[in-house]
Amino acid sequence: MSTHHAPQQAEERETTEGRVFTVTGGDWDELAETVGKADDERIVVNMGPQHPSTHGVLRLILEIDGETVTEARCGIGYLHTGIEKNMEFRTWTQGSTFVTRMDYLTPFFNETAYCLAVEKLLGITDAVPDRASVIRVMLMELNRISSHLVAIATGGMELGATTIMIYGFRDRELILDLFELITGLRMNHAYIRPGGLAQDLPPGAVDQVREVVKKFRKNLPEYDKLATGNPIFKARMQDVGYLDLAGCMALGATGPILRSTGLPHDLRKSQPYCGYENYEFEVPTVDTCDSYGRFLLRLEEMRQSLDIVEQCLDRLQPGPVMVADKKIAWPAQLALGPDGLGNSLDHIKKIMGTSMEALIHHFKLVTEGFRVPAGQAYVAVESSKGELGVHVVSDGGTRPFRVHFRDPSFTNLQTMAAMCEGGQVADVIVAVASIDPVMGGVDR
Repeated sequence: MSTHHAPQQAEERETTEGRVFTVTGGDWDELAETVGKADDERIVVNMGPQHPSTHGVLRLILEIDGETVTEARCGIGYLHTGIEKNMEFRTWTQGSTFVTRMDYLTPFFNETAYCLAVEKLLGITDAVPDRASVIRVMLMELNRISSHLVAIATGGMELGATTIMIYGFRDRELILDLFELITGLRMNHAYIRPGGLAQDLPPGAVDQVREVVKKFRKNLPEYDKLATGNPIFKARMQDVGYLDLAGCMALGATGPILRSTGLPHDLRKSQPYCGYENYEFEVPTVDTCDSYGRFLLRLEEMRQSLDIVEQCLDRLQPGPVMVADKKIAWPAQLALGPDGLGNSLDHIKKIMGTSMEALIHHFKLVTEGFRVPAGQAYVAVESSKGELGVHVVSDGGTRPFRVHFRDPSFTNLQTMAAMCEGGQVADVIVAVASIDPVMGGVDR
């Protein structure tokens, strides 16, 4: 074989994408040297908006130098549904149907936060029946578990830990079955309404929930066995997606991201709502500031949520699930008919037969809705991803003047650049998974 190299010729030309080299002959070392002399070796990579590891239609614009990310930006807005604007054209009760679709993995948090804000404006916060508040807490905690399961399952799948993904979705299915039993739907429930709930728990629901809690207590240790001590899993997540307390404070990050820096900030403790001050539970923290810490936190939070759900079941007392004020209480008496879930025919017969006045009142409440005194209110709840805040403004009419959500996914997504710049491209996937953004909540 001849040791003689053909002389290297590198032609260069400018294109819309930057400078392109066409190299002929020569040796690899010489080629690398030539390219190395070029002053501009940045590559801009679009990750998404359709990408298996971006948790929805998120676009990441990464500037990379070799394998290292030098700059990272988020491109959002692909899932914008105009929910906040649409709510200005619907009654206060219909708003519940919209907000439940925002962060579609945590529908009950959206509904509760919105209803608490409307109830604050109406001045009926203390009039909401106890039973309704206990059921709200129970559903939110079950929802926290199902949301964390998706975070762990999808995060695991992106690392190649497919067993975790199968376990996660298997266990979440148990909770979605409960939601279907209680509200009639697996997601997008619109079950929590201003003043209380759409309807009471169906017969047998309490036993079913107890059964699921028991199953979960058996299943949760499997995640520990599979992942927590697994050296490959740990090596892939430790020190990846690092963000310290100062970074969280500067960027407004809340939820597991903030608690992974060792700060036990949880709105259920610091400004309780729905009677959370009466429940016994811990706020878990770790001080690793990384993706692995957030994984451990979500596991521990699921255990705490199981404790709260059990306390809810013990607290449930018979009673109404809607405020007594007939001018606000949405007259729902749902039943499963041949055409699916709808108003019970007996209930309709009763309204039609009671009195003309009752019928007119029912008609006005359903078509026009109730009026909410002019003013504004901000209410925040601790969603599975962090602080979910709702700012509601009323001009005294039957529809919101403005509703704006402070969605934790949106605020937490700002941390992406801080977590990823200076790291490897492959670590971007781990960092985004540990943020656990849901694009329905980001874009609304």
